[in-house]
Amino acid sequence: MSKTQLPRQVEPHRLAANGESLQGQLALDALSRLVDEAGPQPGHCQVRLDFAIDPQGRRTIEGWLEAEVSLPCRRCLAPMASRVESHFQLGVVSSDAQAANLPGYLEPVLVENEQLNLLTVVEDELLLSLPQVVYHDETQCRVSRDQLTSGADSEASEKPAASPFEVLRTLKGKH
Repeated sequence: MSKTQLPRQVEPHRLAANGESLQGQLALDALSRLVDEAGPQPGHCQVRLDFAIDPQGRRTIEGWLEAEVSLPCRRCLAPMASRVESHFQLGVVSSDAQAANLPGYLEPVLVENEQLNLLTVVEDELLLSLPQVVYHDETQCRVSRDQLTSGADSEASEKPAASPFEVLRTLKGKH
């Protein structure tokens, strides 16, 4: 993709009316919520946004993004690279009523004063696309499987599980 920096603010109604596309990148360290969630981020997010007006007259944005983010391994907490890709479709709205009337495949994006903050839109989509849990491969992780299990857990797993109906049988026998 392009190495051009995306503008932070755009006029989506004008871009949609002209059927324009934007393609470029945003620095990951400029995405403050991502940094708060996952720590400092080197690199860039590659983005492509196609602005259009659909047959029903709605202004839409079809977008793609990809980035390599550094996320903490949930076992050892060491950072690891994770590739994130997303394809999204947005409906440009100026009120909650318009948002409620969008079809299910369009996510609403609220535009105020004819301006749209692309940084916020891209950051939202990137955060939604992050994997919930990431782990190093067991052979590369600093924490082994044995370190993750405690003696009490392993002893409990060796005992057969009691039937959940055993308590009911006991109670039924008392009457």
